[in-house]
Amino acid sequence: MLDASEFNTHADLLFDRIVDTLDASDADFDIEINENVLTVTCEDDSKIIVNKHELNREIWVAAKSGGFHFKWNGASWVDTRSGDSLAATLQRVVAAQSGATLTFG
Repeated sequence: MLDASEFNTHADLLFDRIVDTLDASDADFDIEINENVLTVTCEDDSKIIVNKHELNREIWVAAKSGGFHFKWNGASWVDTRSGDSLAATLQRVVAAQSGATLTFG
């Protein structure tokens, strides 16, 4: 398990990558970071929320399609239930809520 410092380093890099990917797209997103929560508001006012859950050393994603929990496996963030990557899940939920096809790799 990651210690708090390692978790925050990986999580901060993830947040930066998400924001950079959304900013580089042609889609209209409103992005807000408030402490450990990244809120992405899509053009239709639906939200995707990415939360750094430090206690469990997990990244939680809430979207219209459901809630997802991700743990660092040493190389990437992986869904604790399905085994899907966080990048693939973000790609899927962003496409479903905004119509934008983005790569979060």
